[in-house]
Amino acid sequence: MTTQLEATHTAAFRTVKALVAGYLALSVLTVVAVFILRHHPSVVTDAVWVRTVIVVGSAALMTAFAARAARGHGRSYLRLRLVSAIMLVAIAVIIAIPGDFPVWLKVEQGVCGLLLLGVVLVVNGKHLRTAFNGR
Repeated sequence: MTTQLEATHTAAFRTVKALVAGYLALSVLTVVAVFILRHHPSVVTDAVWVRTVIVVGSAALMTAFAARAARGHGRSYLRLRLVSAIMLVAIAVIIAIPGDFPVWLKVEQGVCGLLLLGVVLVVNGKHLRTAFNGR
């Protein structure tokens, strides 16, 4: 029989996994677009290549962390909390600082940031922190 706490835990991770899946899907689609547009230096710079590959890597890691954390793995939960927060801050910096990134990438990163904000809010919420307390 599932307790209310277990149901809340399951629902929270269902949300987290959906948000992270959206982040991964958008990130992969962006790398595909970067590849297709690679011959247009005004649209795809070296900085765009580096950033989009890093984002796909972080999204893949977060996908693995979310899956393991949903099964109760405390270290994966901690890693998910850390990576999602770090990437959210990195996205905010990229959007705020003028420079190497075109507007289209800043918009895409803004959408990624909204997805990650949801992850950060859920994984740092009281229910999940309580569930992983002491692990």
